[in-house]
Amino acid sequence: MSSIEQLEAEVLNLPAADRSRLVERLLTSLEEDDEIMAAWVDEAERRADAFERGEIEAADFEEVMVRARARSVRTA
Repeated sequence: MSSIEQLEAEVLNLPAADRSRLVERLLTSLEEDDEIMAAWVDEAERRADAFERGEIEAADFEEVMVRARARSVRTA
């Protein structure tokens, strides 16, 4: 029996109220993930649009990493 099957068997033995509360928590955790992903997609689209309008510039990955490392050294 897999660990997921064992967990399912244990959960099904819980009282109905506990199972209901667990279901709500699990569904909420999935909704939060969807909300976070939607926020990232919105931000990516906003930045892509700003780039296309010439409002922001692209930066070389290596350059960005050098700047990020320099900042982390200063703050450490």
